Amino acid sequence: MSEPADPRQSAVALSYLDKSRAPIVVAKGYGVTAESIMREARANGLYVHASPALNKLLMQVDLDQQIPPQLYLAVAEVMAWIHGLEEAGTAPEKDVSQPN
Repeated sequence: MSEPADPRQSAVALSYLDKSRAPIVVAKGYGVTAESIMREARANGLYVHASPALNKLLMQVDLDQQIPPQLYLAVAEVMAWIHGLEEAGTAPEKDVSQPN
């Protein structure tokens, strides 16, 4: 039996400032907190990436903790996709959906 889907909107913010470590979960939350995380990201020119499956997994990582090795590939794919958008000069004014 699987657990029911949480109907609340959720968001996770990652930081990759320290390139010698895996990305770190710096903010996460549901509902109003999730909206605030996304609003702040947009206000600071950051991309907001919609991937419910990845988001659900990242919500299980504690704050200030590195992402687990099992998520390296998925997060790296998103980061590479965002890098491609930046190289192409695509503006981050709107939400972006998961890469194809």
